[in-house]
Amino acid sequence: MTKTISIIVPCYNEQESIPLFYVAVEKVAATLADHRIEYIFVNDGSADESLAEMRALQAQDPEHVHYISFSRNFGKEAALYAGLQAATGDYVSVMDVDLQDPPELLPEMIHGIEVEGYDCVGTRRTTRAGEPPVRSFFAKQFYKIINRISQTEIVDGARDYRLMTRQMVNAILEMSEYNRFSKGIFSWVGFDTKYLEYKNQDRVAGQTSWSFWGLFKYSLDGIVTFSETPLAIASFVGFFSFAIALLALIFIVIRALIFGDPTSGWPSLISVILMVGGLQLLCLGIVGKYIGKIYLEVKNRPVYIVKEKK
Repeated sequence: MTKTISIIVPCYNEQESIPLFYVAVEKVAATLADHRIEYIFVNDGSADESLAEMRALQAQDPEHVHYISFSRNFGKEAALYAGLQAATGDYVSVMDVDLQDPPELLPEMIHGIEVEGYDCVGTRRTTRAGEPPVRSFFAKQFYKIINRISQTEIVDGARDYRLMTRQMVNAILEMSEYNRFSKGIFSWVGFDTKYLEYKNQDRVAGQTSWSFWGLFKYSLDGIVTFSETPLAIASFVGFFSFAIALLALIFIVIRALIFGDPTSGWPSLISVILMVGGLQLLCLGIVGKYIGKIYLEVKNRPVYIVKEKK
């Protein structure tokens, strides 16, 4: 019995990579017995000719190639969610179009599910060769922090590239939240997962759309989405700063009563005010981040809007 593998491919300004990706995956697909490939390209509001490339591929291979085009750029998380909703395969895979996710791992992934009995076979990079050292450093720190403060474990170096069973995909689709962090969601739903390791691959074409600041904000979203620890830290910092300020106030009053020099306390008083004020603003920022997430959720806006689909 032939089983279908749906491959979800989020694209943002990837006109050069799309045809190369299709050719590379087709080479692997030709070696897969009793499996057919369903391509689901998701155009995330690209400003280049990515949509035209998708239309051309769909016209060339209408049985296997499908695409979804958003009305604007909604982000990679929205593109992944749209692809998961559109996928009809027995197994579902998520791959980057730049071929940094090697399609050659697909046969081993299928073996992991069908023979070894796993629900999901994911991938993780063992090296970050080619990345700027600063980005690699902060990436490692992110995994350390989120695994320390969150109950959901995220494997260091884990990629979105994975092959999942229909049961796992259905579980993910039940999480219809607006603020999405797929690495956390993949882990949160559970299921037996195996990870394949590989060395970092260079992009086949084009430039990455992820800036350092974009990755930093994405990391913060992941921490806020899957951990309440920042709120607990804010509460502790608030209590600690209050205690310090109270002790400083007692010290200043006692010193003024003993030495009778009221003017000498101004520098320390200003320092205490600035310290407490700064900590309060920090805590308000943390709380505000969570309130902002709640605000976006309760508005019940759609995660994405489709302009064209085929």
